[in-house]
Amino acid sequence: MMGAVEKLAAGEAALAVVGLGYVGLPLAVAFARHFRVIGFDLNEEKIALYRQGHDVTDEVGDGALREAQLEFTSDAGDLAQASFIVVAVSTPVHDDKTPDLGPVAAASHSVGRHLQKSSIVVYESTVYPGVTEDICRPILEQESGLLCGRDFKIGYSPERINPGDRKHRLAQVTKIVSGCDDEALSTIAAIYQKVAPTIYRTSSIKAAEAAKLAENAQRDVNIAFMNELSRSFHRMGIDTEDVARAMDTKWNALHFSPGLVGGHCIGVDPYYLIHQTERLGGHTPLTSAARQTNEGMSAFVTGNIVRELIRQKIDVAQAKIVLFGMTFKENCPDTRNSRAVDIYHQLESYGISPVAVDTRADAEAFFREFGIKLQPLSAVKEADALVFLVAHGEFREMTMEQLQNMAGTAAGPCGESRPVLVDIKHIFNRKEAEQAGFAYWGL
Repeated sequence: MMGAVEKLAAGEAALAVVGLGYVGLPLAVAFARHFRVIGFDLNEEKIALYRQGHDVTDEVGDGALREAQLEFTSDAGDLAQASFIVVAVSTPVHDDKTPDLGPVAAASHSVGRHLQKSSIVVYESTVYPGVTEDICRPILEQESGLLCGRDFKIGYSPERINPGDRKHRLAQVTKIVSGCDDEALSTIAAIYQKVAPTIYRTSSIKAAEAAKLAENAQRDVNIAFMNELSRSFHRMGIDTEDVARAMDTKWNALHFSPGLVGGHCIGVDPYYLIHQTERLGGHTPLTSAARQTNEGMSAFVTGNIVRELIRQKIDVAQAKIVLFGMTFKENCPDTRNSRAVDIYHQLESYGISPVAVDTRADAEAFFREFGIKLQPLSAVKEADALVFLVAHGEFREMTMEQLQNMAGTAAGPCGESRPVLVDIKHIFNRKEAEQAGFAYWGL
């Protein structure tokens, strides 16, 4: 394994990234500044768009993608040219919330079939402790006929990509690395240090796998606490945002806010921790309760949308409700595990036909996956309820006058119906909204 970095730098060997989504593509582009890089993904449509210089993830941008010297392929045979392979495929959960290791197992089979001696395979996909060594390694050995430790090495480096975050990029975050032995760890650390200057080495692969689950479960628990406070304070007639701002003046405040928890990390990773703990005979009461609380927030929001319409004496079944933001978070096109989609379908269960608007999501891809047609902002007129679920930058820039022009229920003196403004992320000022004639509700 000695000299692997030098071989990559000299172009004598290639580095491959398997899985070119929100994690894999930025990683491939970053590595391509230093090494010859092969980007592999089974999605031929996505590969074609990348070759045209179109970044469907919006994580690196079209300009940076066109400048990157990347070899895009959907042919697994091309992986035989790589001596350092990073697996960054998704690891979702099944409907019963148990881990779906299908993608990472399939990627391991593809890599194993073309694995060369003296290669290193590093997994970035989020998994529970033991998956890399107990599930992926045997697949690599079976498919390649090689022996891990003698003929090739493995490691794990949890991804920390935060979709839509322009501040905490790969070069700005601490990169955790691990390896099957000291030699593998040193080589993996040296290669990753080319794109992530700050490296943290764990003592084992399992510790690195566990670190990813722990950091996201911690966030899930903290957000669940704020969601629990929000539900309690609504019963007390107290503005949760006002409480949070006051609480956050303390020096050791954690600055969390209530909200809808979706996406590929916080809304999924705790289930991997829960699964493996229970599989080994243990229990995770706090983590499990946090998941239950956060999973229930969609229904809580939906119920309050309906309640506010009733309070304004608006016919719920005939109400025109516009949902702004169908991605799982602000300023990115990622719709995986979107709680906004849950709210859309829950409103449908009331006999309502909501309108969905999102300026970031790919409308065609969104319709293919969810069967929901996204409407342009220009189509929003005569709305009884404007529901802002995601704080995209363009939504934050909207004025009260713009909101009034989109609303249909006439705002009038006390006692008359008012249009409803549901503001999950506190984009707008409550007093200004109420002065503009809206009935305001927010988490």
